[in-house]
Amino acid sequence: MTYQRYQRVSSLILAELNRILLKQLEFPAALVTMTSVEVQKDLDFAVVKVSVIPDSKEAEALKILRANRRQLQHLLLKKLNIKPMPEIRFEIDKGLAKAAEVEKVFIDIEKKEDAG
Repeated sequence: MTYQRYQRVSSLILAELNRILLKQLEFPAALVTMTSVEVQKDLDFAVVKVSVIPDSKEAEALKILRANRRQLQHLLLKKLNIKPMPEIRFEIDKGLAKAAEVEKVFIDIEKKEDAG
């Protein structure tokens, strides 16, 4: 399997966005990390999945990211010099929350089996 350009661009954007995020933006009472980047094969768009802890701050963090999207896009372009630079879009990554729910279900089943 060959490693396509869009896959390399995805990993570069993810690494650089996390660096930029630490230096440029502040999220009050929340921990925000970029978990993955999915770049379209034609490099038009990049969907950036974001994890926010606690969950109650997701909407606020997404609002901050979307408000600063152009600035982040500009910083990425300067740092990575990728042409064309995909337009970034932010979405909440629900994968971690779903994994926690599944783990809780397994723990509850295990407790019932131990009790019964």
